[in-house]
Amino acid sequence: MNFNRILPIIFSSIAVSGAFCPTTTYGPKTTSQLLSSLLLEKNKNDSAHCSSVGFRHKRQNSFLLQSTQTSSDSNKITTNSNEATNAVMTVPLTFDAMIKQVSQAITDAKSQGTNRQIVRVLLPRDPNSGNLGQYFEDAVEVEGGTRSTQNLLLAPPDESWQGGIMQLYRAALPTCKEILRRASGDVGGVPPKLVEDRSVDESGVDGVGLLMTQSNDPKDDISCFVQPLQETVDAIETISSQAGQRLCILMNPQWRNVDDALDSASKSGGFFGSFASFLGGKGSSLKRLEDAGYREVYTIEGYVCKGGNVRLMKRFDSNWVAFAQNDSETDYIRLGEMKTRPSYQDVEKMLDDKGISLKYARDIGLAPKLE
Repeated sequence: MNFNRILPIIFSSIAVSGAFCPTTTYGPKTTSQLLSSLLLEKNKNDSAHCSSVGFRHKRQNSFLLQSTQTSSDSNKITTNSNEATNAVMTVPLTFDAMIKQVSQAITDAKSQGTNRQIVRVLLPRDPNSGNLGQYFEDAVEVEGGTRSTQNLLLAPPDESWQGGIMQLYRAALPTCKEILRRASGDVGGVPPKLVEDRSVDESGVDGVGLLMTQSNDPKDDISCFVQPLQETVDAIETISSQAGQRLCILMNPQWRNVDDALDSASKSGGFFGSFASFLGGKGSSLKRLEDAGYREVYTIEGYVCKGGNVRLMKRFDSNWVAFAQNDSETDYIRLGEMKTRPSYQDVEKMLDDKGISLKYARDIGLAPKLE
């Protein structure tokens, strides 16, 4: 469907109906330009009518201010950060260390009554993956292979992966299996059976899957959606309703933690929010997952800031903690913590406050090394 052709017609109809300023004209603009115009008109109307609607707009947008860790009757997760947990947060340096951290967070949150969980993790990757054009990056082996997982890198699931979303899935699937095995525990030394269901990926190439454990006691079974899309929410709601009190997990959802213009607009409610959701904003999907009881339990993210690797971490019972990799690439230095997710600018300021210069300046001796 060509949105750039049909949107002017839709918006013109809205304008004629009086939903927005009738004097506004919409020419042959792109989808992004039309959305920007719509945002501008909405803000103008909100200002013009604030005396009549009072605080209705504030109440309507209160969803934006809600924490992803709000307590409810079905989800008794602790909302206050645990200072002890903040102090011991460390970046896992090996695949096995990360699996241990994630599974422990899942178990701890479940013990507090949180049976609907979201986890975001790094993925195992071959150390030669950076040799583009010289090296074909195959799927990594972490399940009973001859290669030690100690040699694998832990990489963010970003655009640097050569094979796209399906290569990410080939790394995410064995990672999810190891997490579920550790979280389920062994009965008599025998791990639970794992069943993969790819029918949730209707196209077959979107990198979505469902893993289910089959334990001796059915009440201990776990369902985990791997890299779910917004279009997967219907299936998530179905499985969650069937699971009852059993654990359901979403691992590495394909929507981002940060919001773009459509995401922000889709959280505003009403016609405007519904339309933004129709265009791809994640607000409606997140609201449905929140209503189903899903909460962020463990998150580790990564990107580059000032030329060096940065990691952001959070457990359900901790603040966000930021780390920077040292120049020898053997460990991560703690930068600071925040109650809300640090922005790129926040991390950059943390680096400045610590006196950490650009990496290239450190590499050529113009600034002290980060050790």
